[in-house]
Amino acid sequence: MKLLIVEDDKDSASYLVKAFRESGHVADHAADGLDGYALAREGDYDVLIIDRMLPKLDGLSLIHGLREQKVETPVLILSALGQVDDRVKGLRAGGDDYLPKPYAFSELLARTEVLARRRRSGPAEETRYRVGDLELDRLSHQVTRAGKPVDLQPREFRLLEYLMKHAGQVVTRTMLLENVWDYHFDPQTNVIDVHLSRLRGKVDKGFDRPLIHTVRGAGYMVRDGAR
Repeated sequence: MKLLIVEDDKDSASYLVKAFRESGHVADHAADGLDGYALAREGDYDVLIIDRMLPKLDGLSLIHGLREQKVETPVLILSALGQVDDRVKGLRAGGDDYLPKPYAFSELLARTEVLARRRRSGPAEETRYRVGDLELDRLSHQVTRAGKPVDLQPREFRLLEYLMKHAGQVVTRTMLLENVWDYHFDPQTNVIDVHLSRLRGKVDKGFDRPLIHTVRGAGYMVRDGAR
């Protein structure tokens, strides 16, 4: 998921950004309502997580303004105001869900995933990818090869997911940086090589037929070598 967190409390915002990124997602942050409004209108986000009490533009006004501009990105409202009337106001302002503070991050993560799935109104995106005897389940975050589980870290999972989504196609370094790391510039590091090396060690090691290939001078590809 690609998320926008609009939260003025620095500690809370830092915690959320770190937690979502460690869970394998992309998380941007805005510290006030006006910046949040601008980013929400310009960015292609799956879910907006908005605090009610914000400087410059309060959360409910922010949401109402987005809905007037036909921005239909799902909104989850976070707030210390947790009474029934508060939740009703938030939902009527255009929010899709409302989670009172304090909350458990596991519940917040689950709620954002539900909102992201609901957003997909076009043809359903595949939830399971298969290349040869390698399978990846996007919903359960499980990967198996030849029926045996492959234990991946969140970033490794996202990397393999992107490669398998484009199975049989060359995936460039730029594509990986933008879609797996959310970098829109080359950091001039070997981060891709390091992660691909680890991924190969977990996916291909011990098998006669490798599935992750380097296309010299072009990029990388996942394909079944038997074909």
